[in-house]
Amino acid sequence: MEQQQYLNAHQTRDREPTDYENLLGDGIEKAYAAGIHDLPGICALLNEDCVPSPGGKPWTPELFQQEMKRLGA
Repeated sequence: MEQQQYLNAHQTRDREPTDYENLLGDGIEKAYAAGIHDLPGICALLNEDCVPSPGGKPWTPELFQQEMKRLGA
């Protein structure tokens, strides 16, 4: 009998996300749900919703890209 394979959505995760990562993810999901897909628009929504950023600075496209790179490392 052939065993069925399945996808575990968190198979590459080595720990639970932090509160910060959850807030950021929620903000990004909210932007996509609102039809916002451009980086300046995402950053504007994150700032509007007071999603924390590194160092408490306003979100900018450059800061967003740096943080995504850091979190993905």
